Amino acid sequence: MQILDAIDSFVWGPLTIILLVGTGIFLTLRFNFVQLLRFSCAWKMISGKYDNPEDDGDITHFQALATALSATVGTGNIAGVATAIAAGGPGAVFWMWVTAFLGMATKFTSCTLSLKYRKINPDGSVSGGPMYYLEKGLGQKWLGVLFAFFAMTASFGIGNMVQANSVAEPLAEFGIPKVATGLVIGVLVGLVILGGIKRIANFASMIVPFMCVIYIIGALIILFINYDLVPGVFALIFKHAFQPTAATGGFLGATVAQTMRFGVARGLFSNEAGLGSSPIAHAAARTQYPVREGMVAMLEPFIDTICICSMTAAVILVSGLWTGVDPETGKQLTGAVLSARAFNDSLPGFGRYVVSFGIVFFAFSTIISWSYYGDRSTEYLFGARSVFVYRIIYTLAVPLGASLALPVVWTFSDIMNGLMAFPNLVGLILLSGVVARESEEYFSSESHACTYKAKEEAE
Repeated sequence: MQILDAIDSFVWGPLTIILLVGTGIFLTLRFNFVQLLRFSCAWKMISGKYDNPEDDGDITHFQALATALSATVGTGNIAGVATAIAAGGPGAVFWMWVTAFLGMATKFTSCTLSLKYRKINPDGSVSGGPMYYLEKGLGQKWLGVLFAFFAMTASFGIGNMVQANSVAEPLAEFGIPKVATGLVIGVLVGLVILGGIKRIANFASMIVPFMCVIYIIGALIILFINYDLVPGVFALIFKHAFQPTAATGGFLGATVAQTMRFGVARGLFSNEAGLGSSPIAHAAARTQYPVREGMVAMLEPFIDTICICSMTAAVILVSGLWTGVDPETGKQLTGAVLSARAFNDSLPGFGRYVVSFGIVFFAFSTIISWSYYGDRSTEYLFGARSVFVYRIIYTLAVPLGASLALPVVWTFSDIMNGLMAFPNLVGLILLSGVVARESEEYFSSESHACTYKAKEEAE
């Protein structure tokens, strides 16, 4: 276990973070701040106004976004944010925002490539993701195989058993046995994923808006009640983003480097920008223009990190518990426990239910969407016949993860999740010229719906 922990620390260490952030900076500059210039157009794409049912693909722009969001909006939005603040101080939130902004350019690039190099199967279904643009675009199939193996393996841990355990733990506090929780989740997961991407997307498009809105409303109620403290929250975030945070209460203090490290690491873990998972879902979008789906994908880090993670952070900072000590017991607070306590102190008797709701729904939706990432990776490695077997094994793994503490499995899958980034980043950097040509062609032609169709409607 010590060896795995050491590997995990290296994989998710400074080198990976530097590569992910550096790639985000490079792509932001390469595409002239596309996340700002095309932000409004991205929202228009998911309205359904420009969808063409005759185009290749399995799902709409909105369904592709919902599917990808259901995988990224997970326990990291609750526990991960609290961990970043508890370890790096309030300034960590600022660096989470920075990674989200840069991650928007990374998502644009990876999902544009995923659409361009996707595979249309004989039955009309779609397969896509980094493994296909690494093979077909870069001509390096071995990198595609590596990515697919890492993604398939990670799906059972980060995407499945870890999430199932995250659901079972809070429900156990209400007297619900973990085994029962696992069995129920397993059945529900099986009913959804055995229907493939269309059923997964239909489920995601219904549950994602619902769970996000409920969680955000709960946080906004707390911020409204404590409106006089909100300006101080922003002052804390910006102040400590650039200067050390002094030790106070149970907080041991943090240097600017520590603040950056924890904020960037948790931000990247939350929105998964650069890891290569989301392009698998976006590849299924029904469109003939890869750049359109690239724009849609930019909204993921914005919604996941800038909106939802910020809500968790604001509630924790407003509560004053970010120093990490329970004023009643003197015990250290971190992770989901810190978030739950912050919500409950602000909304006594109700706040903890908001967090429990968030953990249950966020984790369950993650299990659903990660199954698709795993089955596309399995298909790439072993062929179409292996997909059904994968889905059965994936479903059976849910109650196992809910019932047992599997630290070795979790750590190993965490390593696989981090390793996904390395072949993917190679593809993004070396194929960025392809995305530049696609973008230039799209934005200068009549297929650029946001410009030309608006003119037609005006006329």
